Amino acid sequence: MLHTQGPIDCSPADAGFDESRAEALHRHFRRLMDVGDIQCASYCVSRRGKVFLHGAVGPRSYKDDTIPLRPDDINVIASMTKPITATAVMQLVEDGLTRLEVPVGAILPQFDTPPYNKINLFHLLTHTSGMHADWGIFPNQYDVNYWGMIDGARKLHDPKDGDFDWIASALGQGVSLEPGKEWRYCSFGYVILGAVIEKLTGGSAHTYIEEHIAKPLGMKDTAFKVPEEKRERMITSRATEQFAKYFNAPDKKLAPLTGGGMYSTPYDLNRFGNAFLNGGRLGTARILGRPTARKMTTMATGLPNFCWGADGTRRLYGVGFDMVDRIEFTYSEGTYCHEGSGAVSLVVDPSEEMVAAWFVPFCDLSRWISDAMYSVQNILWSGLM
Repeated sequence: MLHTQGPIDCSPADAGFDESRAEALHRHFRRLMDVGDIQCASYCVSRRGKVFLHGAVGPRSYKDDTIPLRPDDINVIASMTKPITATAVMQLVEDGLTRLEVPVGAILPQFDTPPYNKINLFHLLTHTSGMHADWGIFPNQYDVNYWGMIDGARKLHDPKDGDFDWIASALGQGVSLEPGKEWRYCSFGYVILGAVIEKLTGGSAHTYIEEHIAKPLGMKDTAFKVPEEKRERMITSRATEQFAKYFNAPDKKLAPLTGGGMYSTPYDLNRFGNAFLNGGRLGTARILGRPTARKMTTMATGLPNFCWGADGTRRLYGVGFDMVDRIEFTYSEGTYCHEGSGAVSLVVDPSEEMVAAWFVPFCDLSRWISDAMYSVQNILWSGLM
């Protein structure tokens, strides 16, 4: 099996980690590749701010299994974009430009009408706005495809009528619930947060996030568009090709891709996680104050959840981070995390001072491979001594 080692700051033993569990991790990845669940895997794990596991296994491209994946190869991070977007919103809160209880309609006039005028920024950040959940989450219900509505309206728009309003074109189907009644995962809510960022800053949400979060934290390979000189380092999987086709659709070019459009590496995401572990700072860089970072990473809501077949149990959620705590996980109480479809994971355990980020490109986006997400976390945490 192809295996590439990345740079580390200390040995696993120096980090209080049983090195034999690294081989268990590689065996697990091999099994997943052998059965065709994932194409490859890359990972970066740190403790007390020092990277002690950093590597990649398998091929970078599904079209050529002789090219090894490298630890710094770039992949789309899908919904892992969301906590980065949430961080940008919280920076604007810290700057006094807005607050979490502010109605979205006070910033975006398209929301200043029933039923949308009851939705505030906190609702969007915590997936409790009552807006329709992502396409396919409730397979037995009528789905509202916001992007499809935008694209349909775009095709009918006459330029003589002025600029096309993508936000207004998406709001024709009302909401599914009153705000604050239920946790319903809504990526489009984070697209709206991108529009909020643009309205409050007067510029591109993509540029704001890159300049105020990625660059200060030294996330050198994190951006909404991969520069030409770095494209050779992009992972080529069936999943990433599907994402590329999705992002390049005409309707996606109208709005900020703040719900899932960033690219990154496990090392960069590890730096992002460590900034929160350190109260909003990493080295000399400050992206948030400690109270704000704490608010984002502690439970902010715990409403009933029926997404993806859930049975209505409370979904614990911070402001942009998932606080999920179920029997299948072995990390400490108070751990926060997020995932990205296709698939990407970031887990931050404050009690153990451990941050783990890993990419496991799925071979088939229509299937969710829990062994590549939840089982990897269990293997990593089993090495703590």
